[in-house]
Amino acid sequence: MSYIPTPEQAFELVSRYNQQPFHLQHAQIVGKVLGTIAAEADPGKEDYWTAVGILHDIDFEQWPDQHCVKADSLLRELDIDEGVIHAVVSHGYGLCADVEPVLLMEKYLFAVDELTGLIGAAALMRPTGLDGMEVKSVMKKFKDKKFAAGCSREVISRGAEMLGLTVQELIAKTLPAMAQ
Repeated sequence: MSYIPTPEQAFELVSRYNQQPFHLQHAQIVGKVLGTIAAEADPGKEDYWTAVGILHDIDFEQWPDQHCVKADSLLRELDIDEGVIHAVVSHGYGLCADVEPVLLMEKYLFAVDELTGLIGAAALMRPTGLDGMEVKSVMKKFKDKKFAAGCSREVISRGAEMLGLTVQELIAKTLPAMAQ
């Protein structure tokens, strides 16, 4: 019988397949952002959204060339709920998977995965980190294609569009969630 992991169980699973501190931190950040957004967007589902956010890159460290494809089979072997699997795989839509984000949570995951990387990189450049960071500061970095070049502006923009938000509105939701 498949199950939906708690955030703690999700982190335990991610830690089995990922050892690099950056990947583990990224999992926690994306989980925290999704959980925080869920409090407003889907009250009562915070733990579910958090667990999905934590699990989203479960396969990335060991199988980067099979990202999202390997996650599908790996999560099935672990007897994880089908909805969780769909959400995890859909965050690679158009990049490494053909599973489209359909649910609100899946669209947020698609959008904030890359955005948290951009915001995190911007925070590293500031003596105060995330503290006091404003949307306009992030937008300035967003427009500078050389800054955090590995963070796809196209994915962030597509994700915001899927959500019916501007990039600025998406940043405004993500920044305080990261700063908590």
